[in-house]
Amino acid sequence: MIQHKNDKGSVTVSAAVYTDIAGTAAINCFGVKGMAARSVQDGLFHLLRKESVGKGVLVEFHDDNTITIDLHIMVDHGVNLQAVGESIISEVRYVVTKCTGTDVRAVNVYIDSMMIG
Repeated sequence: MIQHKNDKGSVTVSAAVYTDIAGTAAINCFGVKGMAARSVQDGLFHLLRKESVGKGVLVEFHDDNTITIDLHIMVDHGVNLQAVGESIISEVRYVVTKCTGTDVRAVNVYIDSMMIG
């Protein structure tokens, strides 16, 4: 959690807030089919429902009040993977900073699967 303080009090933002904001920002990018999660049973990646966007996101907190965000996504077939990745990084960094006031040190995008059809 990160705590933002000022002369009137403080606001504490939990990891769940960051994961939901980052996941929602990522799935709204062009070419993204959704967030991915690895199944423990079969080792395959599965598309998460829109209500579960935070499960494909990992947030790491740093001592300097910055965060690193890891995103596991599934993309549409035929998209330019580099362009999609750069778009996600830019959008997630912008939206998280705008909504929470927290500096984002890094956004790491892991393209786990491609959906055909």
